[in-house]
Amino acid sequence: MEIPAKVDYAVRALAELAVSDPAIAVKADDLAASQEIPEHFLKNIMRELRMAGLVSTRRGTDGGYRLARPADKIFIADVVRAVHGPLASVRGMRPEALDYQGAATHLTEVWVVLRAGMRNVLENVSIAALVSGTLPKRLQTLSEQPDAWLSGMDRDAAD
Repeated sequence: MEIPAKVDYAVRALAELAVSDPAIAVKADDLAASQEIPEHFLKNIMRELRMAGLVSTRRGTDGGYRLARPADKIFIADVVRAVHGPLASVRGMRPEALDYQGAATHLTEVWVVLRAGMRNVLENVSIAALVSGTLPKRLQTLSEQPDAWLSGMDRDAAD
């Protein structure tokens, strides 16, 4: 699965806002520079995050962006849904709406389980946990497995 740049940029921008002084709005150009995100792209992303209630904006010379709620109440799943849509879809459809025939009959279940796995991770990692490096213990355990850091091709070569 590929995480779109838009999602990556959105999470990184929120991480920067999480470590900034909440009393001071962060300007788009500062936010873009801090994470090397193209500013025009970032502004579009921030608009979507504002519409989703994840950031607030302030206009004027002292304007910019702030988190709309505490970083421990914003989860990566919220960000994905705000800028990309559902966590898992197949050909633009929700997994449970799919109906396969013949040998692929049980593929719907695989897609539903994949979505559940994504939820298990993304709905349990807050922006606060991201910036502090404190993943929930059960997720930290997953990252400590030796093959967690290997891509599929690397795993094949190790076998």
